[in-house]
Amino acid sequence: MSYRCTHYPIGNVQRNAKDVQPRMTGKFKQTLCAALAASLALIAAARAGECPRKDALGTSRILAVDPATSPRVGLKSFPQTLPLQDHEVVLTFDDGPWPTTTPRILAALAHECVRATFFVIGKPASEHPEIVRAMAAQGHTVGHHTWSHRNLKYMKPAAAMAEIDKGIAAVETVLHGTATTTPGTPFFRFPYFEMTPQTLENLHRRGIAVFGADLWASDWNPMTPAQQLKLLTERLRIARKGIILLHDPKKQTAAMLPALLRVLRDNHYRVVHLVPAVHKTVAEKTH
Repeated sequence: MSYRCTHYPIGNVQRNAKDVQPRMTGKFKQTLCAALAASLALIAAARAGECPRKDALGTSRILAVDPATSPRVGLKSFPQTLPLQDHEVVLTFDDGPWPTTTPRILAALAHECVRATFFVIGKPASEHPEIVRAMAAQGHTVGHHTWSHRNLKYMKPAAAMAEIDKGIAAVETVLHGTATTTPGTPFFRFPYFEMTPQTLENLHRRGIAVFGADLWASDWNPMTPAQQLKLLTERLRIARKGIILLHDPKKQTAAMLPALLRVLRDNHYRVVHLVPAVHKTVAEKTH
């Protein structure tokens, strides 16, 4: 069986980072810590009861994704996607964490009491563990996106799996203190949506769901936040539902997100939060 592999020129992790990776000065670290503390305070208030803002978008429902029944989802790459109802969306963010933009993303989500899924890269996760821990503390789902955002399609299968596992181990170390290659959240997204039958089958055997997307904002292309919002909302108007792909290292996305969340609220869209179902690997199920 073959799958559509959509090419999107996000670029490698070094090129993505050059515009957003600051020098970690003392003043910057204080600003970063303050931003994370503020967004954590908003989530703590929400967890203490209902969302503190009655007019917030909120999170409509939780969808448990079982890799056994949903091994590969997202219509940009696969024939099937998640069982979403009309006007239901899943917010996903790739390529983080980045210290100048991801805290802004987290703050915007917290302000609207919305939970998302972040597919993080292992190397920056190791360099900025406090941001990844903040994602998890705020109730977001943390998935995996390799160690350094290499294009796995052009690597030998063993090298590609090593890149995947190194990324998983880095994130697991940050979140759980153990460098395991068995992820607590078995969600993975290929860089550039480029994959091979061998890596797909390997992940399936290990009980790891592969995520594509149903629509995106093309935020790897330079544009203003207003242009990006218009592009995404027009695509969403046609699709009416789906897994949305965004990138938290992008300044234009961080600037656009509060307006997007208001558009979703004002047009009666509902946000679905993804969590892993209790799962077993294929090998475990055959014994």
